[in-house]
Amino acid sequence: MPAGPDRRNPNLSTRQLRAFLALAEQRSFTRAATACHLSQPAFSALIRTLETELGTRLFDRDTRSVQLTPEGRLFEPSARQLIGDVGAALSDLGDHVEGRKGRVHVAALPSLAAGWLPAIFAEFMKSSPGIALNLSDLLSDPCIALVRSGKADFALASTGAGHAGLSFELLCTDRFYLVCRKDHPLAGEKTLTLKKLVPYPFIHMSRNSSVRQALDAALHPLQTQTLLEVDQLATVTGMVEAGLGISIVPALTLFHFERKNLVTRPLAIASLTRRIYVVRRAQESLSVAAQALHDLIVLRMRG
Repeated sequence: MPAGPDRRNPNLSTRQLRAFLALAEQRSFTRAATACHLSQPAFSALIRTLETELGTRLFDRDTRSVQLTPEGRLFEPSARQLIGDVGAALSDLGDHVEGRKGRVHVAALPSLAAGWLPAIFAEFMKSSPGIALNLSDLLSDPCIALVRSGKADFALASTGAGHAGLSFELLCTDRFYLVCRKDHPLAGEKTLTLKKLVPYPFIHMSRNSSVRQALDAALHPLQTQTLLEVDQLATVTGMVEAGLGISIVPALTLFHFERKNLVTRPLAIASLTRRIYVVRRAQESLSVAAQALHDLIVLRMRG
């Protein structure tokens, strides 16, 4: 014998539920069919299949009236709740698809998070006020770890190789600058080379920073006189301003060094660059909100 309907997991449709509620309100097959924009035979078929799926009669009908059975009265509030839940889910999904709601988590190098991301975030929030933004300002490896774990939608980082399962889109190439006091001998030097810089004490970023890694690669095999290694660019600024040493930093960090007694000078050294990537999980789509922010960042950074 063919299997009957599964009473524990009935196969219900929203069309059936709406037909049921229309009949419960109208108490007339003719009026309910009209309200649902269906022919009466098609409407009656929806009610029959619903009752079959549920395994019980929902309406008592005769030639003069249609009334809910006790089971129909029991089912009515649940049917309304189901339709309401579907409507709320579709509305919420529509808000996300249309960019009216959502949440985006970006991980970014501190220099980017403090330098040019604030203006982009402000622009994005003005056009999409319903989107909640989260920002993690971390070094490259922790940024990438947040993307890999799914906690961040994408990252702005400087490591671009050796990470399976992730995609790396080149955003920009960052040049480097010398930072020193105005009274330092290098401030007036006509031509700057790495060999001219290495005799002076250096205030370095920590070895796990992308700034330091790019600098060490360009300097090799030259050795610098490291006076201090610090974690924050603000600390580098203070130490250089105090005359303790010089530093070499990327162009995207120069806003930290806008002090009246400091000088920043570009270094025309081809090997001394830092690449900034947009990092995301490979083969995974971004949400509508995350894609919109991603596109704005790429547009503003490359524009």
